[in-house]
Amino acid sequence: MKFKSILYLSTFMAVLACKQASQENNSTTATGLKPVVVTHQTPDDTDDPAIWVNQKDPSQSLIIGTDKGDENGGLFVFNLAGELVDSLSFYPLKRPNNVDIEYGFQWDSTILDIAVCTERNTNSIRVFSLPDMQPIDNGGIAVFEDQALRAPMGIGLYKDEQGYIHAIVSRKEGPADGYLQMLRLVYDTAGFVVADQSVYFGKFSEQKEIEALFVDDARAELYYSDETFGVRKYDLKTLRELGVFGQSDFKDDNEGISLAPDSSGFLLISNQQAHTFNVYNRLDNRLIAEFGVEAKESDGSETYLGYLNEKFPEGIFVCMSEGAVFHYYDYRDIKKVIRQAGRKNM
Repeated sequence: MKFKSILYLSTFMAVLACKQASQENNSTTATGLKPVVVTHQTPDDTDDPAIWVNQKDPSQSLIIGTDKGDENGGLFVFNLAGELVDSLSFYPLKRPNNVDIEYGFQWDSTILDIAVCTERNTNSIRVFSLPDMQPIDNGGIAVFEDQALRAPMGIGLYKDEQGYIHAIVSRKEGPADGYLQMLRLVYDTAGFVVADQSVYFGKFSEQKEIEALFVDDARAELYYSDETFGVRKYDLKTLRELGVFGQSDFKDDNEGISLAPDSSGFLLISNQQAHTFNVYNRLDNRLIAEFGVEAKESDGSETYLGYLNEKFPEGIFVCMSEGAVFHYYDYRDIKKVIRQAGRKNM
C-alpha cells in the first residue's frame, strides 16, 4: 500500500515546475560526455540510482532513484525516457540515502527481485518487491541496533553462493573498525522480510564518511569509498581487506561506484568535485582512464551492460546530478574513452 497525500503530491508538482524552469535557464555544464536523457526532477535532492532490468522486455526496464528529503524523501521510479512513473514511486520516506537491487530473493515459495534502501532518519533499511515497488518489510528493518552511532547511509546487496541475499550498510558516523553492518535478509513466517543474522566489519580512516558501496557478486568482493582517503576492497567470504587504491586519484571525495562488466570489467568511481569518473581495471584496480560528465557533484551511479532499447543498445550508465535529477549516458560513449586510453597505454 502506497502512503501518499493530495497535499504532498500537489507540492511535489509545484516544486517540479519551478525546478524545471530553473534548469532551462542554466546553460553552464561541466565539460565531458553528454547525457542521452536527463530525468524529470524530484522534489528535493537526488542521491543514488539503481537499475532494474526487465528480463522479458528490456525496453521496460526501470531506474529507481533516491531523493533524500528529511520528511518528504522517497524512491522515485523513472522509465528509460527519464519520465517519472508516479504509480510505482514510493513516498514519503525520511531521508532515504542509497538504494540497491538484487535478483532472485526467495519469497515463501516464489522468487522475486527486490530494491533495498537506507532510511536514515528511522535508523532502518526498507525493502520493496520489484517491479511493483510494494513494501515487504513491515515498516523497516532496524540497523546498528546495539550501537551509539546508527544513522544509515550507503547500501550494497550481496548474493552469496548459497543464494542468500545480504544487505551491507554504512552509516553517517562510525568507529575506525566495524563501520559496516552486514545483515542476511530472509522471509519470515509472518510474511515479511527480516534480518536473521548480522556481523560488523570494515575499516574507516576517520577522515570524512563512508557512503558509496558496491558489491561484485561474481567475485564476492566489496568496494567502498572511504571519502578523501581512498577506495577499500574486501573479500566477502572472509571479511578481510584486500587492499586500498585510488588514494591520490581524486580531487577531493571519491564517491559512487559501479561495475561495467565489459571484457575483464571496469570500475567507474565518481571523482565528485571534478565532475568526472575514474575508470579502474577490475582485476588489479589500476587507474586506466577518466571521463568528464555534465552531471554536477555526482554521488551515486549505476551501470548496466546489455541491450535495452535503440538509445542504449549496449548498455547504460546512470548517475545523479545536482538539480535533483539523474543523467543517463550511452555506454558506447564510455567504451570509446576506455578504448582510447588503452591504445595510448600500449
